[in-house]
Amino acid sequence: MSAKSVLEADGKAILNYHLTRSPVIKKSTLPPPPHNSPPKLASLYFPEDVAPESVLDAAETTYPWLLAPGAKFVAKPDQLIKRRGKSGLLALNKTWEEAKQWVLERAGKPVKVETVTGTLRQFLVEPFVPHKQEEEYYVNIHSLREGDYILFTHEGGVDVGDVDAKAKKILIPVDLKEYPSNEEIAATLLPDVPKFVHNVLVDFINRLYAVYVDCQFTYLEINPLVVVPNADATSASVHFLDLAAKIDQTAEFECGAKWAIARGPAALGLSTAGSGGKVDIDAGPPLEFPAPFGRELSKEEAYIAALDAKTGASLKLTVLNADGRIWTLVAGGGASVVYADAIAAAGFGEELANYGEYSGAPTETQTYHYARTVIDLLLRAPAREEGKVLFIGGGIANFTNVASTFKGVIRALREVAPQLVDHKTKIWVRRAGPNYQEGLKNIKAAGDELKLDIKVYGPEMGVAEIVPVALLGAETKVKEYGEA
Repeated sequence: MSAKSVLEADGKAILNYHLTRSPVIKKSTLPPPPHNSPPKLASLYFPEDVAPESVLDAAETTYPWLLAPGAKFVAKPDQLIKRRGKSGLLALNKTWEEAKQWVLERAGKPVKVETVTGTLRQFLVEPFVPHKQEEEYYVNIHSLREGDYILFTHEGGVDVGDVDAKAKKILIPVDLKEYPSNEEIAATLLPDVPKFVHNVLVDFINRLYAVYVDCQFTYLEINPLVVVPNADATSASVHFLDLAAKIDQTAEFECGAKWAIARGPAALGLSTAGSGGKVDIDAGPPLEFPAPFGRELSKEEAYIAALDAKTGASLKLTVLNADGRIWTLVAGGGASVVYADAIAAAGFGEELANYGEYSGAPTETQTYHYARTVIDLLLRAPAREEGKVLFIGGGIANFTNVASTFKGVIRALREVAPQLVDHKTKIWVRRAGPNYQEGLKNIKAAGDELKLDIKVYGPEMGVAEIVPVALLGAETKVKEYGEA
C-alpha cells in the first residue's frame, strides 16, 4: 500500500460521484437516492508565470455559478494544509467579489503555517452552506491491520479538539460479512445525535464506507459534516464541507477509471463540447498526488520523478537541505533508510542534504542521470571549510548489476571531478551484490585517476558502520577494497 494525500477538490468530487454508485454493504431503510448533482467545486491553480487576475477571470467562464446573484462562497487553499481556519486561511460567507479579492491577496504568496513555509498556488472556492454550530459533526474512517475504524462525534468544526479521546468508534472487520447492522451503527456512533436524523446519518455512513472501500481510500476525514434538518424536522440534508483524504496509489490499475470519471467534465457539470454528449468510463484526468505543503517538487526532484515514471526501476530523490554538506547516492530503499538514520544518529541530521535511492536494476544511463543530478546539487551547495561528504552506498543487491550501475556513477564523477576536489568532497563507497568486485575496482581506479578523496569498501564494511567512520573519525579494522 502507498497511501497518498489528494486535493480536497478531488476527494470531494470522487465522494460526490460515487456516493450513490458504489455498492453498499448494508442496505438502508431509506429508498435509494437519485444520483447527486454535479458538485460546485472551483479548483483554481495559479502558475508562477501567469497573472492571478487572468486565472480568476477565466474561472468565471469555467464556473458560471460563481456569478449567481446573491451567492455566497467559501474560499481556501487546497494544498494539504491542516487547520486552515486557525491559520487564517479560510474565507467564509463571501460574495464572489470578496472571495476573488481574498484569493488575489494570497495567490502566489509565501505563507508560514506552524513551522512550514510554502507558496499558495492551489485554491478551492465552493458555495457557502448556512448552518448552526450544533449541526456540525465529525466523521473519520481510517485503515489499520485489524480492519477499518469509523469515528464519529456530534461536536465537529474548528474546535473539534481531541478526536481520539471524545469520538465514538466502531471497527469494521476485514471480513465484510461481519459488517455491523444499521442498529449497531446507530447505537455505537450516534447516541448523542437527535433520533430523527439517525436513519439519514446511518445511510450516509454506510455509503461513505462503501466509497471508501470501492475507491481504495486509506484515510477519509470530514470536518465539519453538516446535517441540516428540514422544516418539520423529519429528515435532513447532509453536506461534507471540509475533507481530507488519502488514497492507495498502487490501486490505480483497479480504480484509476473510477477516480478519473468522478473528476471529468460531465461529473463536474462542466462543458463537454466536442464529445458528442458521450462520456466514456475513463473520461477525466488521471488522479494526481500532490506534494505536502511546503514540499513542492524542485526542478531536480521533478526531473528524477519523470525519469522514475518512464522505467521499471526505482529512482527517488527528495532534497532535505539544499545547503547541507552530507549527500547520499544510495542503492536500495532499505539502505537509504539505514544511511539516513546513521547520519542522524551521528549528530549530523541537520546537515543531511538529500534522501533517495536508485534500485530495481536501472540502466547505466539512468544511473548516470540520477548520479549527475545529485552531484550537481552537491556542487551547487555553498562550499564548506570542512568540506563535503558523499556516500555512494547500498546493501547487498539481489539482481542490480553493481558493475553496470557504477559505470553510470563513474561517468558522472568524471564530468565534475575538478569541482568535487575544489569543494573538498570526501567520497565514501560501500557496495555489494552481483559483480560488485568489478564495480568497486573500477570506481577505486577512477577515483585515483581523477585525484578524488575516495574510500572504497565491500560487504565487509557494515552499512551503519561506515557513517561514523566517515563523519566522526571512528576507528575500523575493515580494510579498503583491494588492500591486502
